[in-house]
Amino acid sequence: MIKITFPDGTVREYTQGITALEIAESISPRLAQDVVAAGINGETWDLTRPINEDASIKLYKWEDEEGKHAYWHSSAHLMAEALQELYPNIKFGIGPAIENGFYYDVDPGEGVVIKDADLATVEAKMTELAAKKELIVRKEIAKSEAMKLFGDRNETYKTELISELEDGTITTYTQGSFTDLCRGPHLPNTSYIKAIKLMSIAGAYWRGDEKRPQLTRIYGITFPKKKLLDEYLVLLEEAKKRDHRKIGKELELFTFSQNVGQGLPLWLPKGTQLRLKLEDFLKRIQKRFGYQQVMTPHIGNKLLYVTSGHYAKYGKDSFQPIHTPEEGEEFLLKPMNCPHHCEIYKAFPRSYKDLPLRLAEFGTVYRYEQSGELHGLTRVRGFTQDDAHIFCMPDQVKEEFVKVMDIIHIIFKALDFKDYEAQISLRDPENKEKYIGTEENWNKAEAAIIEVCQEKGINARVELGEAAFYGPKLDFMVKDALGRRWQLGTIQVDYNLPDRFELEYVGADNQKHRPVMIHRAPFGSMERFVAVLIEHTAGKFPLWLTPDQAVILPISEKFNEYAYQIAEELNMQDIRVLVDDRNEKIGRKIRDNELKRIPYMLIVGEKEAENNEVSVRKQGEGDGGSMKITTFAGLIKEEVEKQMNQWQ
Repeated sequence: MIKITFPDGTVREYTQGITALEIAESISPRLAQDVVAAGINGETWDLTRPINEDASIKLYKWEDEEGKHAYWHSSAHLMAEALQELYPNIKFGIGPAIENGFYYDVDPGEGVVIKDADLATVEAKMTELAAKKELIVRKEIAKSEAMKLFGDRNETYKTELISELEDGTITTYTQGSFTDLCRGPHLPNTSYIKAIKLMSIAGAYWRGDEKRPQLTRIYGITFPKKKLLDEYLVLLEEAKKRDHRKIGKELELFTFSQNVGQGLPLWLPKGTQLRLKLEDFLKRIQKRFGYQQVMTPHIGNKLLYVTSGHYAKYGKDSFQPIHTPEEGEEFLLKPMNCPHHCEIYKAFPRSYKDLPLRLAEFGTVYRYEQSGELHGLTRVRGFTQDDAHIFCMPDQVKEEFVKVMDIIHIIFKALDFKDYEAQISLRDPENKEKYIGTEENWNKAEAAIIEVCQEKGINARVELGEAAFYGPKLDFMVKDALGRRWQLGTIQVDYNLPDRFELEYVGADNQKHRPVMIHRAPFGSMERFVAVLIEHTAGKFPLWLTPDQAVILPISEKFNEYAYQIAEELNMQDIRVLVDDRNEKIGRKIRDNELKRIPYMLIVGEKEAENNEVSVRKQGEGDGGSMKITTFAGLIKEEVEKQMNQWQ
């Protein structure tokens, strides 16, 4: 007999070799129908995998993230099985579950092209195979056996992956005539997969290397009920309407130019105004919390990043070094701001009385993202981080960490991000060579983050392997209006860079000590944050933030002069307005400006000019009647003040 511990702390005894599915059946037949995977001692398992020793268990349903992962991972295999039947010479790369669905990278074979028009045929074959209720069987095999199995099938991509694995760690999954190299977990059988939609086809270089073969990447998504698929497709249509690239163009916020270069956004006047408003907003908050603004260059000596460890970790993903006329001198476009801030700290001797020292910068950094990974403002090659680095004594870490959390909560509240969760990102305990620093420092840093979350009552998810190379972090995952998760705010505890840069302060004991460094970026990057904000609000920004708060619409050219007089008066009161003086009918002007998401439209004609008034229309509410210009100005200021008081 073995002891199984449930999430509520209860313990039951079962026969050795029992499966999670059988445990679910022993509790309730309905529960057994709903579960799709299990957590065994913190690791996600197949429901049909035997449990041979005492263990803690969690039963995951479709609604759980771990459940979706297993469901979509199995769906990727189902698609691969269908492709294998339709394209006999196909070779397979990798096929993971992703945040919304799955994909598989495939090589269809010489002269074969899989097109969008073919996806319906693949979907039909998947549905046919799912109905067969094929068992999905896990098997542990030796490396030599795996090499022979996939080598005999001429699966060159799979054999490359196998060659890098250690013997004794290799598993395969088989369903029907399809066998895949895979770590799992998977569903018990294919019948769980009910509603199928293949979304799109893209090109993807093997292992992200532009020098390797380009494979065909097929994206798909599946659900246990057709209703859920229908709801998702409706949501997808709404997402297309909210696409920040589309709205950004309509609102004239930003653009890209091939002459400037891929992934290098150009901020237009309205977008610049929006971004500067966000920066000013954060600067005001930071001032209350004792931050000092600094500015650093866009480049740095290569040795700076060798010292920090960034060159070793990110050198291949950065722009290549800039060689100067000086023999052996090399510079890099700045990939991170933190090494520069370390040098600012070192510029003067520091005492414990100087700490905590909080240095903030809206610093632009550059990373060479693959061209296929670039996407609007969310993935670019040049972006500005709302970066700050706090240098403090060890006994100040928790207090400073909590203050940063307070700043992030203020920002989310002000911008109406109500649905978010925290994620503690720790080292991968099986792959510690990816990280710099001592075991002692890592243990202290990880413990500090965990303790702060516990003390603040934050139920944070723990993700292994997601830490930065120099320290663990607390990430804030925000859900937008469409329910999509975005990683925005981040806080990182770092004992390692102060060591590498030999940072010191003189303590109260008159001895030299190492400070601890906290990295934080509440927005993350200005580009990504603005993209998320555009899609979250569908371009209808809060009044305090929107580039144009009002537009004045003269009903004919006769009233243009009066319109500009009003604009000047309102601009003098720091209200952002523009005049639409086009020779168009007023109905056309109203429709056009509604599409521009401008909160207020001020219509002026003969009656308004005589009475020194404006006729007010509010976005989404229609006609608000006529009022004096001073009354309208007061209304705007009151609304802005009310919004700003929410976070003061």
